[in-house]
Amino acid sequence: MPQVLETPQGRRIAYHQTQGRGPGIVFLGGFKSDMDGTKAVHLQAWAAGQGRAFLRFDYSGHGASSGAFTDGCIGDWAADARAVVTSLTEGPQVLVGSSMGGWISLLLARAIPERLCGLVGIAAAPDFTEDSMWGGFTDAQKAGLDRDGQVALPSDYDAPYIITRRLIEDGRNQLVLRAPLSLPFPVRLLQGTADTDVDPSVALRLLDHASGDDIRLTLVKGADHRFSSPACLGLIETAVAEALASSGRI
Repeated sequence: MPQVLETPQGRRIAYHQTQGRGPGIVFLGGFKSDMDGTKAVHLQAWAAGQGRAFLRFDYSGHGASSGAFTDGCIGDWAADARAVVTSLTEGPQVLVGSSMGGWISLLLARAIPERLCGLVGIAAAPDFTEDSMWGGFTDAQKAGLDRDGQVALPSDYDAPYIITRRLIEDGRNQLVLRAPLSLPFPVRLLQGTADTDVDPSVALRLLDHASGDDIRLTLVKGADHRFSSPACLGLIETAVAEALASSGRI
C-alpha cells in the first residue's frame, strides 16, 4: 500500500519511497499516468540496487491520489510535486520527468533550484497544453471548449482524454519556453525519433532554449513515447548515473 502525504492545498498524494543515500531520485510521471508504470518501477529497483534513495508518486487526480483528473491542471500538479520534494526528501535530488513530468520538473527547477542537483527528461513535454493541444485544436474544438468548458480528445492508451478549459488556461501561466530557463546542474534529455505524442522538435527546442553548462540530448532512432524497451530503460539508468556523477555529489 502506498503512503499518503497531505499537501498544503489539502490534496492527498499517494507515494512509494525507499530509503538510501543521497542525492535521492524523484520520478515524475506523465499526463494521466500513474506511479506504477514500467519506467518508475524499474528505476526504483535500479536505485535500490545502488543503495540510493528513491521516490515515486501520483499527482492529484491520478492513480491512487485524491481528486478527479478533470479537476486538475499543470499548476496543481506542479504544486503536488513541489510538496512531495520539499516534504518527503532531504538534500539535493535528481528529478526524472517523463513527458508531462518533464515539464513539471522544469517548473520545479525554476521554483526550487536549490533542491535540485540534476534533471533527466524522458520525452519531456514542456508547454504541451499550449503548443500541442491548443495549437492543434480545430476552430470547432476551440469553440466547443469555450462553450462547454471541455473537449474530448482521442487517446492511443485509454478512453478519450477530457481536456478542460481550466487545463488550457492554467497552462498559459506555467509556460517555460517563453522566458529564460536556467538549468544550473547536469541535464540529460532522452527522446525517441518515433514518438508520435511528443515530436523530437520539442526536445531540440528545449535544448536550444535552456541555459546551463551541462545539458545533453540523446535521440534514439525508432524509440516511441513509452521509452520502455530494455534498451531504453538502460539509457534512463545511464542518464541518471551521469547526472549524479556530473553533479559531484555522489
